[in-house]
Parts: sequence; C-alpha cells; structure tokens
Amino acid sequence: MTASIEQNFDKVAPIPQLESGDRLTRCEFERRYTAMPHLKKAELIEGIVYVASPLRFNSHAEPHSLLIVVFGTYKIMTAGVKIGDNATVRLDLDNEPQPDVVLLIDENLGGQARISKDDYIAGAPELVAEVAASSAAIDLYDKKKAYRRNGVQEYIVWQSLENQLAWFSLQNGEYVSLQLSADGVIKSRIFPGLWLDVQALLQGEMAKVLAVLQQGLHSEEHINFVQHLASKSQ
Repeated sequence: MTASIEQNFDKVAPIPQLESGDRLTRCEFERRYTAMPHLKKAELIEGIVYVASPLRFNSHAEPHSLLIVVFGTYKIMTAGVKIGDNATVRLDLDNEPQPDVVLLIDENLGGQARISKDDYIAGAPELVAEVAASSAAIDLYDKKKAYRRNGVQEYIVWQSLENQLAWFSLQNGEYVSLQLSADGVIKSRIFPGLWLDVQALLQGEMAKVLAVLQQGLHSEEHINFVQHLASKSQ
C-alpha cells in the first residue's frame, strides 16, 4: 500500500510556472501564482499573463512612490477611503491586474468593490493609477479596456519616459480625459478634494503638489464628502 501511494505521488505533475504570453483562466492563473512565492508581480489581462520585469528607479519606482505620497495623504484625511499598493484585483474571469495604486471607498460606506474572505480586492476600485514606461505600454490598451468595462470610475496613467500624465473619468461607459483647470489642476470627480497639480508632479515639485492637495482637503466639497461617508457609518 505504501509503495503504491509513493508511486502515485511521484506521478503528480508539478504546477507550471507563469510565463508572459500564457493564456489562462483566472483560477489557473491564481494557482500558478500562488505556487511561485518568489514572484513579486504578475497580471492576467484579457486572459493573457504578463509577468513584470525588474523595475527601474527613475521610470517606475520613484513615480510610483510619489503617487503613494499623494493618494496616501488623501486617504489619511478622508475616513472611509482605503489605499492599496500593488494589490491584486479580481476584476472578472479574464482579468486579475495588480495596479500600482488603488483608491477605494469602504464597501460598508457604498464602495463598489469589496475585500474577499481570502483578502483580495473583488470588483472594480473607484480609482486605479498605473505607472507606464511609455504610451506603448499595455496600461493604455488592453488593461484600460478591462478597467473601463468593469467600471473603474477613474484611471490615471503616468507615462514616465514621456513625462505625461493622463487622468480618465468613466462617463456614459467611456473614458473621457479630465482637463486641467486654469491653474493647471485636475480635480477628481469621484473623490472630492483630490486635487493634483500635474505639472508640479511631473517636475518633482512635491511641496507644491502637497500644497495644492491641502487646498482640496480644506475645500467645502471635501468636507461634505467626509460628512457623507460618516453618515453612512452610523
């Protein structure tokens, strides 16, 4: 009996590793990802696997960190809003991205996504931000389509090599680029008070970025938003 068990065990095939270009179901993608604890980032976009290459400092790590500073500051000052850094998001059966940054409203306060029992984001966060090396990146094509189709309300793509930032708003089922105000600021439609001085961010002038954000956080629209979320928690 023991020998038979050992023989059957030997016949169990090892779990294949994830490879960029694989076409997988979300279930199989998760099975392989879980079996690769050394792997830091992999995504399933429209049924295709993308395994991230090592990340460079100027083109990804630093811009990513600056976005965390901005959205983290907003989260601290806005009870009921959550932030995630490289959190896995189960969008649908063909898409499981791992965005650079997400902002979401607590599901108990009316947010459209939830945290699953096994601690993943299920559904579309209200806001997703990605750092892309260039305009040719997947972030502006298949991933953008998946976010739009699943109802991500706002989508930000920082094209680091081209030093450009696009902020899309979901309106009538399509992504529309939010325009700068006269003073060069983009104001979120979903997160009142989330104001971003785009040019200052692109130039690395973080003191100015945070000063403009503080103006948004002290605006009447942000105060009303915080009160609205608080009323839902009672």
